[in-house]
Amino acid sequence: MSSSHSLKKVIRPIHLWAIGVGLVISGEYFGWNYGWGVAGTIGFLIATLVITLLYITFIFSFTELTTSIPQAGGPFTYTHRAMGPIGGLIAGYATAVEFLLATPAIALALGNYLHFLHPALPVLGSGVAFYILLTVVNLLGIKESALFSLIITLLAVVELLIYLGIVGPHFKTSNFLHDAMPFGWKGVFNALPFAIWLYVCIEGIAMVAEEVKDPHRNIPKGYISAILTLMLLAIAVMVFTGGITDWKLLSAIDYPLPEAIGIVLGKQNGITKLFAGIGLFGLIASFNGIIISYSRQLFALGRAGYLPAFMSTLSPRRKAPYISLIIGGLLGVCALYMGKTDQLVILSVMGALVMYILSMISLFILRDKEPALERPYKAPLYPWFPGIALFLSIVSLVAIIYTYPMLSLIFFAGLVVALLIFIGMGRHKHQAVINLIS
Repeated sequence: MSSSHSLKKVIRPIHLWAIGVGLVISGEYFGWNYGWGVAGTIGFLIATLVITLLYITFIFSFTELTTSIPQAGGPFTYTHRAMGPIGGLIAGYATAVEFLLATPAIALALGNYLHFLHPALPVLGSGVAFYILLTVVNLLGIKESALFSLIITLLAVVELLIYLGIVGPHFKTSNFLHDAMPFGWKGVFNALPFAIWLYVCIEGIAMVAEEVKDPHRNIPKGYISAILTLMLLAIAVMVFTGGITDWKLLSAIDYPLPEAIGIVLGKQNGITKLFAGIGLFGLIASFNGIIISYSRQLFALGRAGYLPAFMSTLSPRRKAPYISLIIGGLLGVCALYMGKTDQLVILSVMGALVMYILSMISLFILRDKEPALERPYKAPLYPWFPGIALFLSIVSLVAIIYTYPMLSLIFFAGLVVALLIFIGMGRHKHQAVINLIS
């Protein structure tokens, strides 16, 4: 791989933990609460425990792929290696949808948080402003972006711990158990995409694998510490928040945590206003982490010939994929004006699940096809861990297609268009990736 297409190796385990937690932590601040609206508190808790099992088994299995093939393309690269160009395209499309649509969902929540604080500030205008600001931060280079991620993620984690300390004493079991499964087991299935939102995008750590020092040793440390942190925070935030009031009051808004503190302490309390202000940290941490991930995915697809080659252009001094950063930002701003938060969450989650399914199938294929491949980290309890992750991903995808047929149609129509263009241009015969990763 020529130096003009090589990324800088500067990331350490602490940065990986920060990028991993940062990618996801906004899911603890908003989005998950829509799960209450379709399942109730206990229904959503069951959905979350199932999805937590999915992510534990998936991350411990996915780490084998990330450490064996530490490339910026992540799932696209693994799937291409296992299944060929068509498999690579489907994985690349799914991953791009996941990350490109997660950012506008977060931008909408950021806009709503600011509007909650200062009603004069427009929701969409604020979202666009954050896109510009964080794209500029990433144009400075990965070292600066990773440091920014570390600081903002630490602040976001501390803030969630403070939140739990404030609302914890007001928890009442009777509130949490009131009308706890109004839609029965059907509600549990309907809630799966919102439970996935508590963890989705953590696999974005794979996109910075090329920029990690000693990836074979450091990537497992980053992934595993991040998933454990997120698991504890997700379950604690959901349970404590559900026990302070009638959960239905919080099930359809983009700022459930400041609203919860407002219920506990009073809307005019100084701590309520301060918390909403620093509540932005978690959203900004995820926004920044996902920008890092989608820019590397677009960069890798451009480098491999799946997107125009100019997408893989790096800035000469800072080695930032600046064209992918700018184009990804423009696509996100378009989505910001077209979708609602819950719709963007569901589409992003669909992309993630398709990619998880392909990644786990690729893991099985590569174990069989390339037994001699150096695997510095192996999936524990193989084949059970990847098998459970694959099964739960398929169940979750089927549940989403059944529950949200129109959004599923949009997702798969986009995939068909991408495949037709790819085959029509003869790109399925393109061998650039084989040269790239061989």
